[in-house]
Amino acid sequence: MGVDVTVVGSGPNGLAAAVICARAGLKVQVLEAQPTLGGGARTLPDPEFGDVRHDICSAVHPLALASPFLAEFDLPARGVTLKVPEVSYANPLPAARAAVGYHDLERTAAELSDGDSWRRLLGPLVRRDAAVLDVLLGDKRSIPTNPIVAAQVGTRLLEQGTPAWRALSGEDARALFSGVAAHVISPMPSLVSSGGGLMLATLAHTVGWPIPVGGSQAIVDALIADLRAHGGELVTGHEVTEPPGGVTLYDTAPTALLRIYGDRLPPRYAKALRRYRFGPGVAKVDFVLSDEVPWADERLANAPTLHMGGTRAQMAAAERAIRKGRHPEWPMVLAALPHLEDPGRIDARGRRPLWTYAHVPSGSPVDQAEAVTRIFERFAPGFRDIVVAVRSVPAARLTDHNANLVGGDIGVGGNTLFHALAGPTPRLNPWSTPIPKAYLCSSATPPGGGVHGMSGYFAARTMLRREFGITELPALTP
Repeated sequence: MGVDVTVVGSGPNGLAAAVICARAGLKVQVLEAQPTLGGGARTLPDPEFGDVRHDICSAVHPLALASPFLAEFDLPARGVTLKVPEVSYANPLPAARAAVGYHDLERTAAELSDGDSWRRLLGPLVRRDAAVLDVLLGDKRSIPTNPIVAAQVGTRLLEQGTPAWRALSGEDARALFSGVAAHVISPMPSLVSSGGGLMLATLAHTVGWPIPVGGSQAIVDALIADLRAHGGELVTGHEVTEPPGGVTLYDTAPTALLRIYGDRLPPRYAKALRRYRFGPGVAKVDFVLSDEVPWADERLANAPTLHMGGTRAQMAAAERAIRKGRHPEWPMVLAALPHLEDPGRIDARGRRPLWTYAHVPSGSPVDQAEAVTRIFERFAPGFRDIVVAVRSVPAARLTDHNANLVGGDIGVGGNTLFHALAGPTPRLNPWSTPIPKAYLCSSATPPGGGVHGMSGYFAARTMLRREFGITELPALTP
């Protein structure tokens, strides 16, 4: 039996598309250039201390319980344990008490200098979180199911995405929100960083920010198991250099099509792809630690996720600098200690992983290990003493293990307002291409970056309708 659909790339979006197609009764193959499957959601052993496993790109998953695709796929029912921490995230502050974002909205507000301001910003969204996700994770082409919530989201987008963001009172609250918004790696304030911040901060107080037991790979493995159960085939170590033939979904950077199709691309589309621009990058720094981080603020000991960019003003200045190609002295650093919720990540000798990345200019060759270490030392004196090993990958080398991360851009160029709405090139349907039977399903397409599977979901929906006349998507439940 021949192949009906080929998916190029085995990241969460590619696997989501493959699962949907296989469940629709089609013969599906997934081709992956790397020796392991999972793209940005892989977990691999440390090269020296094999019982310590590092999450290669993503470590914490706010959308694992909330994404419409993953919610219907139902990871817990498939044996994936998602531990929801009491502290969703925390933001250490220089010369001040840390700002802590608890799973509990009221507890968060109670510890902020102006808790009412935090309640006003997020309270209405927390009470209607499903409708909020419909607005922020939708295909941007459908009328929102709840216009009132759409208006509430819209006013907050404008507030926190413009100089009006001062409406959020208190330096601690401003830093707390900015640390979440910085996940998007976009200038602050901006509408795209505001949208990401509102979605992630809302989820922090609803479903929480889960840690998958066993690492991010657990999510990937559940998708792979379902795909194989429905006849899907997966091939690793297979770099696609020519069109596979037939219907193909690309979980790749859009620019990969220039290499794969060459002169066969329509000239106007080829020109648009050559003009495609990637955003700033991240430098990945993983640590192996011998003990718990010696935080000066003991409340941070319960925070699996940390935003270590300082104050709102410092974060905004750092994001402006990297856009201009400069390395800030204090870059925005995101960090995760998954073992706090998943003790199985600690090996028999007490070693555990610390996941971090620092925001840097696109294509930066600079090793950020020392910069990240200095920032930890600022808030946890003695941190250097518990570091057993450092695994550092500059932004310029992230494509070694994931070709999509051009210049270190983990959003694959999709984290701009234009691309969030229109896709990689201006098209009525951003998951389609002018190439017959070829579709894009990576995070370069709406709704953008994150482990949510929704780009794959929307691409599969488009392709099934156009190529196979399938208008009703298959059920995803186990």
